[in-house]
Amino acid sequence: MWKGKLVRFAHILSQWLFWPGVILIAWGELVPHPPQVDGLFLWDKAQHFTAYFGLASMATTALGPSRRLVCAFIGVIMFGAALEILQGYTGRDPEISDFIANSFGACIGLAAGLMFLWRLDSLVAIRGTD
Repeated sequence: MWKGKLVRFAHILSQWLFWPGVILIAWGELVPHPPQVDGLFLWDKAQHFTAYFGLASMATTALGPSRRLVCAFIGVIMFGAALEILQGYTGRDPEISDFIANSFGACIGLAAGLMFLWRLDSLVAIRGTD
């Protein structure tokens, strides 16, 4: 029974955290001088990868494997592209390498989310809903 509750908890948590994540990422990419965290994520591309990994994995966990997930995944990629273009209007430099890091993070996040769901489903199926 706890595994079913874990699946439900992950689903609800992902739904609740996705939109605040979108807002935080948009803010971080569009402010002229984003805050710098010394010692953490020294490489800019790692920040981009991590942000879009999180968005895609949350979307995957919230929606599960479905047609809606395909649309959400494309939306995450397009969101990254739009923010990179908009950076040019905020005093920052749009970079294709940032878009690549965003897209790569989204792809790995999608795969990780699907593996997470598959693993949880297999645990519930193997051991029942005890």
